[in-house]
Amino acid sequence: MKLLRRKEGPSLDSRLAALIEAADLGAGRLPDEAVAAAREVAGRAGARRELSLDHTVVALAGATGSGKSSLYNALAGKKLADVGVTRPTTSAAQAALWDGDGAGPLLDWLEVPYRHSASEATGAGDLAGLVLLDLPDHDSIRLSHRLEVDRLVSQVDLLVWVVDPQKYADAALHERYLRPLAGHRDVTVMVLNQVDRLPPAAVERCLDDLRRLLEGDGLTGVPVLAVSATTGQGLDALRTLLAQRVADRRSWSARLSADLTTAADHLAAGEPPPIGSVHLAAGEPPPIGSVHLAPGGPSATPGGRHAPGQPPAIAAGGGPGKDEVAKRLDGAGRGLTGALCAAAGVPVIVEAVAKGHRHRAVVATGWPVTRWLRRFRPDPLRRLRIEPPRGRRDGDGREVVGRTSVPAASVAQRAQVETAIRDVAEVAAGGLPGPWAAAVRQAARSRATELTDAVDRVVATTSAGATRRPRWWRAVNLLQWLVFAALLAGAIWLGVLFAMDYLRLPQPPLPTAGPVPWPTVLLVGGAVAGVVIALLSRLAAWAGGRRRARRTAKALRTAIGQVGHELVIEPAQAELATYARFTEALEVARG
Repeated sequence: MKLLRRKEGPSLDSRLAALIEAADLGAGRLPDEAVAAAREVAGRAGARRELSLDHTVVALAGATGSGKSSLYNALAGKKLADVGVTRPTTSAAQAALWDGDGAGPLLDWLEVPYRHSASEATGAGDLAGLVLLDLPDHDSIRLSHRLEVDRLVSQVDLLVWVVDPQKYADAALHERYLRPLAGHRDVTVMVLNQVDRLPPAAVERCLDDLRRLLEGDGLTGVPVLAVSATTGQGLDALRTLLAQRVADRRSWSARLSADLTTAADHLAAGEPPPIGSVHLAAGEPPPIGSVHLAPGGPSATPGGRHAPGQPPAIAAGGGPGKDEVAKRLDGAGRGLTGALCAAAGVPVIVEAVAKGHRHRAVVATGWPVTRWLRRFRPDPLRRLRIEPPRGRRDGDGREVVGRTSVPAASVAQRAQVETAIRDVAEVAAGGLPGPWAAAVRQAARSRATELTDAVDRVVATTSAGATRRPRWWRAVNLLQWLVFAALLAGAIWLGVLFAMDYLRLPQPPLPTAGPVPWPTVLLVGGAVAGVVIALLSRLAAWAGGRRRARRTAKALRTAIGQVGHELVIEPAQAELATYARFTEALEVARG
């Protein structure tokens, strides 16, 4: 295989690979017909470059009665094709070859059954390497003829359209072939045949009008020749043009380049190339408003289609930039996080964390005489089944946590989540073509069913940190028990003294702290100290509960935001990255 590189831009090989990559990226997102058409063009281009590059395949195409078969015979120097005026006489393509050695595989690929050597009649000369095809009529009443024309028009290296003074403005030709081939101006030639029937002034008017129509089709600058196959007028100019194209040996690469560019444009628009489409191949008339009128009359461009010769619009050239999209996604992500937090019951959990912290602080640091009464009150965190992790892990290494008992989201909260997901999808899809916008929206919703379990899991995991006991609780608890021991010692001491006095036993010496006996100091001091420590601990627990609630709220919002990012935003961003690769591949394919 010969690797050819143009003077500027990527090679045909790179463009072909890029078109295949773009088609693969578009599969499942763009219409199947558009993807299949792009792959067909890529396959056709790959097959052509593997065949003879020393031969240039030129097709004579035209309507019934245009005289293309007569022109074919005149160029070949002998009668090879039957000639008819009012009915189609060419049922299958046939080839005339000038120095046709090595062209067999190429003609086999083209499926041209009838082959003739023209070298004997005219000599190879400057036309050596020319393969001239006479195609069936593109407006034939037989569907098989029209399908044959459509197939070969998409395969040959150079297209020579043969028209006559009566039908050169035919809408079937301009709308079905010339306008869709606007990007193929480098491999298109127009021949106005039968000029011997017109006076010279009329010939010039027809040529000028034909050029005007071609400009409307996007084929500005295409060679337009006046020829008469009957008298031989203009044949030398046509032979010279063909000889130049054959000598350049570049028509095949120009054709493939135009095919790749056109295929990339239509793939970007999500539509197959119009040539060979079902309704046109079936012979249905062009849409209203697209018919070219008689010479000198106006021509209309079909409504809703892009201008001839111009590529369909692609969102890569419009819409917000990456930074703007990232900023909008960030804003939509915050909205999604807020909706998920509300649906997950974060406010309820945060309130339970603050209350639960105070409740457990009282149990841990309260006055031992009364703290046991606190156990009869329900634990707010335990009611929500928010418990510390137990150290078990699943097969993925994640810590196993149970489901919480947070109240289920209300209908309004679920609707807010749906709205937030839709907002993310709309922001991500903003500025994209319809099929890609739909793919981004679908990607944003693709894992929405996993949100409930994932959010509940991170709520259970993150909230579990709120159940950890501060270290100062243990110290205060120890202090409370020491104070309670002092109180108990004072009470026992006073009880012993009371018993001895009751039994009229001699009293032992009684130590005092100033005027107050130590047993009284221990009893009263222990009680007062226990109550004071409990009150101070409760005050500290209230402040600590607020801090822990704020930290828990922040941690929950962060964790839930990560879930929303992973299950909603990341799939949309992955689809945007795919679209970016798709547009980059299309740019390379366009050359």
